[in-house]
Amino acid sequence: QVQLVESGGGLVQPGGSLRLSCAASGSIAVIYNMAWSRQAPGKQRELVATVTNGGSTTYADSMKGRFTISRDIAKNTVYLQMNSLKPEDTAVYYCFADISLSSRGSAGRYWGQGTQVTVSS
Repeated sequence: QVQLVESGGGLVQPGGSLRLSCAASGSIAVIYNMAWSRQAPGKQRELVATVTNGGSTTYADSMKGRFTISRDIAKNTVYLQMNSLKPEDTAVYYCFADISLSSRGSAGRYWGQGTQVTVSS
């Protein structure tokens, strides 16, 4: 019932900026939190940033001061503003969210399909 779709990825030069979006759709009752993770070739998937339904945010150490996560509750959308991008930021970026459906009382975790971010000159 729930789908998450990422957008905004692409090719950017080192030092540049990019904004990712992830929109959730379906019979959503509550989104408890939304988050971004990433996976670079040959590396484990890592958590990038999270935002709770109360607006609290967390960031991985390597992203602190450069990335900003935000959300639009009414649009069921989470954003990731990425500044001062480095080649090591190259990865597939995935959003996920913990969501309860209108027809169920329990929450589940839902993932998007990912969007490619490439930082290269």
